[in-house]
Amino acid sequence: MKKNTSHFRGCLLGGAIGDALGFIVEFMDIEEIKRTFGTEGINDLICDETSGKAVVSDDTQMTVFTADGLLWADYSGREGDTCSITDCVFYSYQRWFYTQTGRFADQEYDWLINNEGVDYKSELMKVEELMIRRGPGNTCLSALSKSVNKQYGTIDDPINNSKGCGGIMRSAPVGLYFHKSADKAFQMAAQCAAITHGHPSGYLSAGALACIISEIIDGKDINQAALHAASILKTYDQHEECLDILQRAITLSTKDVEPDDAVTSLGEGWVGEEALAIAVYCALKYEDDFEKAVRMAVNHSGDSDSTGAICGNILGAYHGLEGIPEKWIKNVELADLLSELADRLLVV
Repeated sequence: MKKNTSHFRGCLLGGAIGDALGFIVEFMDIEEIKRTFGTEGINDLICDETSGKAVVSDDTQMTVFTADGLLWADYSGREGDTCSITDCVFYSYQRWFYTQTGRFADQEYDWLINNEGVDYKSELMKVEELMIRRGPGNTCLSALSKSVNKQYGTIDDPINNSKGCGGIMRSAPVGLYFHKSADKAFQMAAQCAAITHGHPSGYLSAGALACIISEIIDGKDINQAALHAASILKTYDQHEECLDILQRAITLSTKDVEPDDAVTSLGEGWVGEEALAIAVYCALKYEDDFEKAVRMAVNHSGDSDSTGAICGNILGAYHGLEGIPEKWIKNVELADLLSELADRLLVV
């Protein structure tokens, strides 16, 4: 059992580090990355001149709001409220939507600005770094803008047919929250992802990541965790696409294949199942080396910040803070907030 501060913090901080490392090169192909940073690609965090921190993207921002939504639901349950997990996470995503657009989908949600009428007082709207627009995904923005009268997307009533990676990249906190039940982690992460992403591969990949995190926190190694996620995947409708690429990633990690070629064969990571596969492959291939794995996860022609974030979540949960370079922890944006959220998830 790895239920301790180091591994919970490692999961969220590792994700932020992978996100920040990849955010710089997100829209570059691999040749441009190598021309810009050298033949090995980008290999270190680049700090903003003003803040002195390596800035994160919407991936980490939404991860923060996911964690806050889970904590809200937990508080509501203990206080005897009837607010469901998906309701609380949805409302938290509306707060994120406001930070990126300056508005809510519906005036009905205006109370979210100042916490009126709710016992759980979120402090996220006071965090300056969360108010900055950091490349928010069009699918997340579009889906949340349509979610009036609390009518958000669900697995049974999808809001769209998107399988973009915007559902999976924010799902690690669900695995931490449900660390005692991998099946529940899978189910709830899929439901939370379906708020904005209606294609099965968009929400099932999120479920798989949360399951992997949950299993790692429970003491499993990464291979065992990934295989368990694959076994749960099989129980969901329309799982074939996501299952196939996850199994290929697991198999590839054991083969004598050039890692760059292996990553390329798994896609570019813009969609959920590809982002999952690339991150799992890199985490398995370099299971004992956080730096090497995360660098591999971002140095490709694709959605580098998302694949880096997911790989960082997995290996951060596996190794804990001890396995992450101290300089990266020190230099990444939102480190204190992420540590606080991790600690609160640990004790619920």
